[in-house]
Amino acid sequence: MPEEPASPSTESFSAEHANLDQLDTLEVVWALVNDQAQAVQAVLKAAPAIAKAADLAVERLKRGGRLIYAGAGTSGRLSFLDAAELTPTFSWPRDRARVLMAGGDGAIVRAVEGAEDNLEQGKFDAFALKITAQDSVIGIAASGNTPYVLGVLEVAREAGALTIGIACNPGTKVLAACEVPIPIITGAEVISGSTRLKAGTAQKITLNSLSSAIMVRLHKVHGNLMVDVQATNIKLVDRAVRLTQRVTGANEHDARLALAASDWQVKTASVMLLKSLDSRDAKQLLDEVQGNLRQALEVGPPG
Repeated sequence: MPEEPASPSTESFSAEHANLDQLDTLEVVWALVNDQAQAVQAVLKAAPAIAKAADLAVERLKRGGRLIYAGAGTSGRLSFLDAAELTPTFSWPRDRARVLMAGGDGAIVRAVEGAEDNLEQGKFDAFALKITAQDSVIGIAASGNTPYVLGVLEVAREAGALTIGIACNPGTKVLAACEVPIPIITGAEVISGSTRLKAGTAQKITLNSLSSAIMVRLHKVHGNLMVDVQATNIKLVDRAVRLTQRVTGANEHDARLALAASDWQVKTASVMLLKSLDSRDAKQLLDEVQGNLRQALEVGPPG
């Protein structure tokens, strides 16, 4: 039997699941679900690197920089998901969470085969975005060697941006190309090579943890409350009311009145209620402390 070529661990064959197609459906599901637990362990091992990346990104974001994601296939789609949710969850400006996807935005719903192999297109797309030293660029690739992502990272480094690399294989080019490498080593998949499984789960957890930690450090969270939520539908309006009540101890009627007067901003409404201020002065006070609700509640009236 000929010797098989060396391959990344995410592409290796799982001897444990060699008879997957012979199992009954419940056993197949158990195998798939149980394997996902390894994704959590892989990300836990990378927690110090994720924290370092978050702290360095915060420094640049405070100076007006952007979060820029670069990926292909599953990695790119997970990047779009993470970026899209920052605005409704944390009121993060849409133009400050950008995604460069191999094959363009259309590849989100329809695979564009071969696009990930185009290093020059990655460079072109990065140049078009006019990356600066204030930006933080997250290159994400299960294999760790995706040329498109490497092209984006090359331009980002030359621009002086913070570069963060997320990969599911050790010793890969994406990790080597970044200031902050985040290896999340997930190994062989139940279905060999299908990195939409636990490698995808590990990438999702990593992106969730990284972007959420950044938002905590940017004062988008008070305690564990998402006090910068955008109240854009009935569910989120009700959430804003509950959050304001939780922060202030106010009844629902007073919370709704304050929110209505503050354009449904939980932080502003909370300062209004706890500091006995009108919406303009409450917003001014929050601006003076860079949106830090805890600090706003501890200081005197705006000056």
